[in-house]
Amino acid sequence: MSPAVLVINGPNLNLLGLREPAVYGRETLADLDAACIAEGEAVGLAVSCRQSNHEGELIDWIHGARETTDALLINAGAYSHTSQAIPDALRAYAGMIVELHLSNIYAREPFRHHSHISATATAVICGLGSAGYRLALRAVAERLASLRNA
Repeated sequence: MSPAVLVINGPNLNLLGLREPAVYGRETLADLDAACIAEGEAVGLAVSCRQSNHEGELIDWIHGARETTDALLINAGAYSHTSQAIPDALRAYAGMIVELHLSNIYAREPFRHHSHISATATAVICGLGSAGYRLALRAVAERLASLRNA
């Protein structure tokens, strides 16, 4: 049975390809989800993807993932910089957590320079566009394999 990974995308990521393509690229969320699923299959992970503009729904998914997944990849969008509830939910998750951002949050507006989620994450990848998701999945697969072999 392949390790399970949940990819959670937060607010406005449903507008990928339409919203600020110079910042976020031209790929759609469907393109990103398909790339994550394909990369997961290539490295032996069962990947599922979800997106919501609602903070409570993101939290419910994190809570549910505690029993069903080995790792979470999360791009909480602007909630990364404002939410206290999402990091609290992540602190109750025992698996690997990778925080993702398509853009380099440190090269953008000052309010984006701090992420409340980073303190709960195993790793953070930002500024690599959709390639960051694929790299995160490879890193998760390697980490989980090393834990199984330890």
